[in-house]
Amino acid sequence: MIAQTVQPRSVVRDYVALTKPRIISLLLVTALGGMFLASGGSPDVRLVLTVLGAGSLAAGGAHAMNHFLDRDIDSAMRRTRNRPVAGGRIAPRDALLFGIALNAVAFALLITLANPLSALLTMAATLVYVFVYTLGLKRRTPQNIVIGGAAGAFPPMIGWAAVTGSVDLPALYLFAIIFFWTPPHFWALALMIKDDYAEARIPMLPVVTGVEETKRQILLYSLLLVVLTLLFVLTGAVGWVYLGGAAALGVLLVYEAIQLRQRPGIEGAKSAYLYSLLYLALLFAVVVADSVVSA
Repeated sequence: MIAQTVQPRSVVRDYVALTKPRIISLLLVTALGGMFLASGGSPDVRLVLTVLGAGSLAAGGAHAMNHFLDRDIDSAMRRTRNRPVAGGRIAPRDALLFGIALNAVAFALLITLANPLSALLTMAATLVYVFVYTLGLKRRTPQNIVIGGAAGAFPPMIGWAAVTGSVDLPALYLFAIIFFWTPPHFWALALMIKDDYAEARIPMLPVVTGVEETKRQILLYSLLLVVLTLLFVLTGAVGWVYLGGAAALGVLLVYEAIQLRQRPGIEGAKSAYLYSLLYLALLFAVVVADSVVSA
């Protein structure tokens, strides 16, 4: 019998997959928005590269640790059973050590090239994701993503802290925007794969409360989110460019949520999910544009 050889390229590909790069790209957009807003225009290029590079490492490391902790769940779900750890291509211990190493490097970069506060906030995001969401809430409550999703709201606050060395009201506001965006975004995905979650015994909202209640909650959170984004202008941190963009994007977000609510079953869930991704990216692009125009 001829032993199979592992191609180096496939190993690299699997380690990259551990970091969930598509998710990281959206986190970086929000971090950039925080940096532009804090700078009142274009931030220092070296600092931008530091924050985006270290942020990528820290988020990728947190995701690698998630692969380690959720390998049993991933093996039970059709969508995730071929992931590197669940599929047996990377040893669980190696994924864990990889995740820890990435976070150690990220912390060192930020504390050396940015400031201690941005480094501490980055580590806090990882700890919330790993311990609060993955270990504490994901398998226990349908509110898992509401509370644990706070981990994904840290990047703009980290970007702000890297520029200013502090956490001020606009940074907290950006945190709140992502906090309220996360549930409708993730629940739209959960509607599409609710049977997978049920099989893995994960109490996601559609599994516990049903499809109709989940769609109602998506609409409710979408409305709250849009109101929150519009009220941001009252802080004086953003101007009319932001307000116009946020209003237009918000109308479409609520429209998607209403369409989802009115359609039968999970029809419309994919459209709502995909638009929620575009919505957040464009909203923070508007924050950047507003900062440049107002400079």
